[in-house]
Amino acid sequence: MPKHPNDRLQGTLDLLILTTLARGGPQHGYAIAQRIHHVTDEALRIEEGSLYPALQRMTGSKWLRAHWGTTDTGRKARFYALTPQGWQQLEDEERQWAFLTQAVNKALRFA
Repeated sequence: MPKHPNDRLQGTLDLLILTTLARGGPQHGYAIAQRIHHVTDEALRIEEGSLYPALQRMTGSKWLRAHWGTTDTGRKARFYALTPQGWQQLEDEERQWAFLTQAVNKALRFA
């Protein structure tokens, strides 16, 4: 039975969140999840049970700063934005992703 694409997300959530915030500016959690779902042509769905603990952890690690604001629909929500440490972490995550995908591509070509 084929795996769901989300099963392959392990280890990429930080990269996805950081990239989404880097490209889209400050966003609340639901908007981050929706953006990832949209830009992946609905292939990836970030569940609340993964997203919010990750946002908490990343805020605690000083990669993100959070503030309360109002959504387009008038609801109060916590908005997240990258900090200077977050931008550095994004660079590190991108470098690690490039290394990993290059290694997997080599293995697939020569295995």
